[in-house]
Amino acid sequence: MYLEIVTPEAVVFRAKVDAVKVPGHDGEFQMLNNHAPIVSVLTEGDVKIDLAAGSSNEIKAKDQSAFRTEGNNTDVLFYTIKGGVLEMKDNKAIILAD
Repeated sequence: MYLEIVTPEAVVFRAKVDAVKVPGHDGEFQMLNNHAPIVSVLTEGDVKIDLAAGSSNEIKAKDQSAFRTEGNNTDVLFYTIKGGVLEMKDNKAIILAD
C-alpha cells in the first residue's frame, strides 16, 4: 500500500509500505495491504512504518531527522505526531498530522 504523511508545513513522507501502525483515539491499530476504507482521529504517539522491500529510495522526507529507527532495522521507521486524522481508501493511507 502507499502511505503519505502530511503536516501543515509539507508532505514529509511518501512511500510504499507493508504496514502502518497508528495511535488511534481508542488505542493503537495497524493497517495492512487491502485494508477496508477507514477514517480515524489520531492522538499523540508514534506512527510505526514497515517499509516495503526496495522502497527506501522513495522516501520523500524533507527532514529525515524527524524519523527514527530502532536498532539496526532500517526497514521500520517511527514518526512522532501530536495528533491528526487518517484516511485509508483504495490501498492508500494519508495521515494529516499535527
